[in-house]
Amino acid sequence: MPLFERLTPAAADPEIDRPAPEKLLAGDPVFTTWNVEEVDGLYCGIWQSTPGKWRISYDEWEYCRILEGRSVITGEDGTEYPLSVGDSFILRPGFKGTWEVLETTRKDYVIRL
Repeated sequence: MPLFERLTPAAADPEIDRPAPEKLLAGDPVFTTWNVEEVDGLYCGIWQSTPGKWRISYDEWEYCRILEGRSVITGEDGTEYPLSVGDSFILRPGFKGTWEVLETTRKDYVIRL
């Protein structure tokens, strides 16, 4: 394993997924994830979703930066967080709400369990 790695889709094989049916609220979003690193409860890579809306609930800590597209995260309290290219944010354990992808969105991420 190299000691330096760029976060690009070419760095890992893609994993294709969708939200669990009980979490899906609108559309038919398709998730593509390129997990570049998975070690000792640390995950990082690139994630992409096509348009749709689903419920989210975080047990982990996640840092993200939007690379492409537009999304809106809405907290349980109704606060909306519009996201577009260049936005960086942290979701902490206990955050609950929804994620709506308005335009296919790609982000890089670091997750710590």
